[in-house]
Amino acid sequence: MRRILGSILVLLFCVFSLFGGEAQARGYTEEEKLLLQSWRLVNEAYIDDSFNHQNWWLVRQKFLQKPLNNKEEAYKAISEMLATLNDPYTRFFPPQQYKNLQISTSGELSGVGLQISINPDNNQLEVVSPLPNSPAELAGIQPHDQILSIDGIPANTLTLDEAASRIRGEEGTIVTLEIKSQKDGQIRQYQLKRQRLSLSPVVAQLDTTHPDYPIGYIRLTQFSGNATEEVAHSIVQLEEQGAKAYILDLRNNPGGLLQAGVDIARLFLPEGTIVYTVNRQGVLGSYESDGHPITLAPLVVLVNQGTASASEILAGALQDNHRAVLVGERTFGKGLIQSLFQLPDGAGLAITVAKYETPNHRDINKQGIMPDIEVKLEHPITLFEVGTAKDYQYQAAVAYLLQQYQGMPLMASNPSN
Repeated sequence: MRRILGSILVLLFCVFSLFGGEAQARGYTEEEKLLLQSWRLVNEAYIDDSFNHQNWWLVRQKFLQKPLNNKEEAYKAISEMLATLNDPYTRFFPPQQYKNLQISTSGELSGVGLQISINPDNNQLEVVSPLPNSPAELAGIQPHDQILSIDGIPANTLTLDEAASRIRGEEGTIVTLEIKSQKDGQIRQYQLKRQRLSLSPVVAQLDTTHPDYPIGYIRLTQFSGNATEEVAHSIVQLEEQGAKAYILDLRNNPGGLLQAGVDIARLFLPEGTIVYTVNRQGVLGSYESDGHPITLAPLVVLVNQGTASASEILAGALQDNHRAVLVGERTFGKGLIQSLFQLPDGAGLAITVAKYETPNHRDINKQGIMPDIEVKLEHPITLFEVGTAKDYQYQAAVAYLLQQYQGMPLMASNPSN
């Protein structure tokens, strides 16, 4: 079974047997077979058929000549081989890191709640977004903040996976992070206590500030396997409570499962293309609305610089199909799709296999999506200030919906009614 993620995390739970007569005839060791399998997966799936303008076969031969006497040497060689692609999203996971990845997608993990990535423009480790109500968010860490060190170890000496492993840890233990703020350039040190984190992706409530026009607020924090079901359930509950319009909050949502992004778009879209995918042959694939939305009520989507990957797919689909108005700030700009291929020994590879385009064929990688109504926050708001008077983006969304309500007839809340 294959599941593709539009974010930093993309899973494909299957094991590939790629060793033919060549491997058996030459008597490759198990370590050499791991390297060969990794090479072949990239050879067949990687989006750039120039492999970063290098002869991929010669790369294979070069790394086969390295000493591969144990798993550690094989893992190091595979990581170095992938590094020649100069793609921070194509990377190797040793078995324990792969297991941690599985745990994180199951809905729980122990850490401080940071989604991280390596900025391809400067190769610096940075925050994509903090998880809601996590130690990182409560401490004030923001999207695009740069991580300089982890427990005194310079971040530029660590791979993305090594950094993630060092930030994670046993519940109750402390991790020290040195972080440079993207907002003011100040360098601060944070001592954060790791805790068991719940990855429940949806927070929903009814805003009855304007009694004649109740607004359903849905905050989606991650595109996990149960995100579609929880969003749909929230819409039904809010509608029963009288919601006449919706605000979908995708701020600081780093992405997740591509299929979840597509399915949530189908909850709102009566028709139209949701997203195009483009492989290395330039072949277009597409995901379409199935014509069965559960609401056609007015919709505003909140976005910011922490809105990434599958979040951008959903935001782009709703914007290009004129189904929703986007309010906030330019999104993160991650338009690449990775698949993770599990290796026989429990390790895995994340490989960039495609890019995506919005329904209007916008390539947003490194560009992001501009909102229809730009509202910048001079000072970051805390979790407790979301939806309050200090949340100018939320207030702008409410003001827009009220303006539309006063000037236009309401759309049907449920198309089946």
